[in-house]
Amino acid sequence: MLIPTNFTFILFGKISWNGTSILPEDIHMKQQCHIFFVYSSWVILAAGFLFCLSQGYFLQAVLWACFVAFFLWLYVRYFPSLSRYMGYGSVADQPAKDIQPSNSKVVLYTGLGCPFCPLVKRRLHDLQSAMGFELTETDVTLKPDLLIAKGIRALPVVEVGEARWVGNATSRELASFITSHTSRES
Repeated sequence: MLIPTNFTFILFGKISWNGTSILPEDIHMKQQCHIFFVYSSWVILAAGFLFCLSQGYFLQAVLWACFVAFFLWLYVRYFPSLSRYMGYGSVADQPAKDIQPSNSKVVLYTGLGCPFCPLVKRRLHDLQSAMGFELTETDVTLKPDLLIAKGIRALPVVEVGEARWVGNATSRELASFITSHTSRES
């Protein structure tokens, strides 16, 4: 078995690449929700509910639906505090600097159960009041035809003209993205 000499694992979670230490908190997954996971959470809710109903457990079916819906709400609500421990890194916001007015049309595609969508939505609403762009929100949870037509595989998606930003973004990144694509759209 060949082990690359420039990649070394050190005990207790530290990784070294060419002698440079990489800390585990520097490594994280993309901050986006794949459509498969959004739909699978709702399939689990429906399957458990239907299974309980088919067995004649009506009270358990209602309790299952309430429990799963409550768990999804908790997950989305407390995701910012949990994201570091789940491998996504920090989702803390960075305020926008040098905000410029924009007459762009911004479309936000979200999905029910995506923990990044409320973060981006809140940031876009705050930026909208400062920048003046037109914001349209579209929930794609029950719109698979729109997902296919637009080629959306992960959420949230911010669309300005033909340009797309997929995943979580800070206010600074969103303001820069909207400003940089305003002139191309006009």
